[in-house]
Amino acid sequence: MAEPLSSRWRPYRAVVASRVRSQTSYRGGFALDLVSSLLVGVVQLAEVLVLFRSVDSLGGLDLAAVVLVFGIADLSFSLADLVVGHLDTLPVYLRSGTLDVFYLRPQPLLAQLVTSDVSLRRVTRIAVAAVALGVGVAVNDIAWTPLHVVFLAVVVLTSALTFAAVFVAAAGVQFFLVDAAEATAAAVYGGRYAATQPASVWAKPLVAVFGFAIPIAFTAYLPVVALLGLPGPGWLPGWAGWLAPLAAVWMWAVAALAWRTGVRHYQGGGG
Repeated sequence: MAEPLSSRWRPYRAVVASRVRSQTSYRGGFALDLVSSLLVGVVQLAEVLVLFRSVDSLGGLDLAAVVLVFGIADLSFSLADLVVGHLDTLPVYLRSGTLDVFYLRPQPLLAQLVTSDVSLRRVTRIAVAAVALGVGVAVNDIAWTPLHVVFLAVVVLTSALTFAAVFVAAAGVQFFLVDAAEATAAAVYGGRYAATQPASVWAKPLVAVFGFAIPIAFTAYLPVVALLGLPGPGWLPGWAGWLAPLAAVWMWAVAALAWRTGVRHYQGGGG
């Protein structure tokens, strides 16, 4: 008889619960972590507001539209960062040889790494992004229909999945690079920054990388263009924003290939 699904997930729930308890046991430090994370989110939102003190529009979008882009992008990224952001510590395990310990447990390697930590301090970043999204929805003139509401909810979910796939793909590449975490961080966190900006102002190399290879443009900018009924950038029509879920599928196909190839390449710490 197959093992019940609840039993399979029990070890992961126990690990996550222990991580949560360890972070909240020191309330003063935990509060400072929350505040610092909150300030980071506020500063990043303030950058957008300061920029529009000098210009009336950016890449064909006004301030209201850019706030909506920021809200979707930052909320999606923050959700992915909360769940899988700690995968960027994989190079530490590889260099120290402690990754081999995970192979001794009868659970999939990726599932163990994902549940090995949880950074609750990132919750305040999610709160800032959610507020920005709410403001963006309120100040933009969108002809809301049930389809638009469902689309917005789906975009937030699929965009979070896209960012999560970027984290997984970057982790897979680390099996080959090991000491080049900065290179993959540029793609992960650079992609997050690019997602909060109108893709219509990107240079051609960024369009090639974050428009198609890593479909960051589909996480926020193109969906907002589709919601507002705008024509879109010259390199892609506005209606392409409705294809955001397909972008998540593509990115996860890339992530699965990168992770599987990396795991197969790994030969152990040699200790």
